[in-house]
Amino acid sequence: MPPGGSAVPGRAQRGLLLTHTVAVQAVTFMLRPASAYRALELDVPGAWLGVLGASFAVVPLVLAVPSGHAVDRLGERRVALAGSALLVAAGLGFVLLAGSVAGLVLASMALGTAHLCAVVAQQALVANRTPADRYDAAFGYYTFAASLGQALGPGLIVVFGGDRTIPDTRAIFLGATVVAVPLLVVALFLRPSGHHRQAADGPGAGGLRDLLREPGLVRALTVSCVVLAAVDITLVYLPALGAERGIAAGSIGILLGVRAVASMASRLLLGRLVAALGRRVVLVGTVALSAAGLALLLPPLPFAVLLVVVAVAGLGLGAGQPLTMSFLAEVAPPGLRGRAMSLRLTGNRLGQVLIPSAAGALAAGTGAAGVLACTAAGLAGAAVAATRLHRSPPPTPHP
Repeated sequence: MPPGGSAVPGRAQRGLLLTHTVAVQAVTFMLRPASAYRALELDVPGAWLGVLGASFAVVPLVLAVPSGHAVDRLGERRVALAGSALLVAAGLGFVLLAGSVAGLVLASMALGTAHLCAVVAQQALVANRTPADRYDAAFGYYTFAASLGQALGPGLIVVFGGDRTIPDTRAIFLGATVVAVPLLVVALFLRPSGHHRQAADGPGAGGLRDLLREPGLVRALTVSCVVLAAVDITLVYLPALGAERGIAAGSIGILLGVRAVASMASRLLLGRLVAALGRRVVLVGTVALSAAGLALLLPPLPFAVLLVVVAVAGLGLGAGQPLTMSFLAEVAPPGLRGRAMSLRLTGNRLGQVLIPSAAGALAAGTGAAGVLACTAAGLAGAAVAATRLHRSPPPTPHP
């Protein structure tokens, strides 16, 4: 295989990218809920669950922009390969270090770094290989694949951990590590876009400063981080809510899977929705829908009703990420898109550090239901903020 490319043709390249995306998310969404269950096994207080959730984002918060710079300078494949190797290492860390809270935190930090490298490389590949008028559809399909992985991950918790209130976490950690190993081969065959050669000859830092001055950019980043933090909080506090109310781990896994499947549905149709209604209208409506869904989780409900409510929340949570990716890909020039995506991830990671930590402090007094109520309020505020984003022209329809 040539050092700068891959013998795999274009259509297969898309398949490799989507396969890598699905597997990275599946492993992550196995390990993160399993780490919360392991913390419950260790009788960790509710406030420490928030610290565990935030630890996933602490190191990546510092490394997000440098990782985007690495993508722009070195190419997407090398960073994806590094992320895949770190994901295997994180799985082994959970296997070996999960006997203490400190070990869980360290393994979660490694997992967050692995996830960051893989995701920045994936998103830069989508941005660099897609025509501008296809961004909403392309990022919709990309995040559809991510949602597929997020649906498979909780389902694999049942496969490896069993249908108990607290599953066999060691079996889950081992299973996730085995699933992560083939990612090294997939990443090796990804073909870089070639835009890293343009970045090597261009002014990079000035471009990043220009991105920060774009009208509406900070508002879009805020919406993105609130939506992602809401996804994180459901990952940690739905298991906690289930433990408080005596709901079996398998049932919670089904709820998390339903949320991800609902997000998949909204992302699969995103290009058509934006073409019909416009990006801003779709963003405001879906974020408001997610706020309503989480608010409805507060009272005790029959499991069948919980399924419907979580599906509503998932439909809303699915659109925020691809729409903000489209916005950034639109304003960033070739050679800077890795940094543009990492700038968005920096905001997301900051939200992942601050919001779950605040949620953990709140949980000490109000429990999981109080955390979900505050998350719903934050999503409602994000929907209001999104009403002031500029209108983007809808993509040109393609047959």
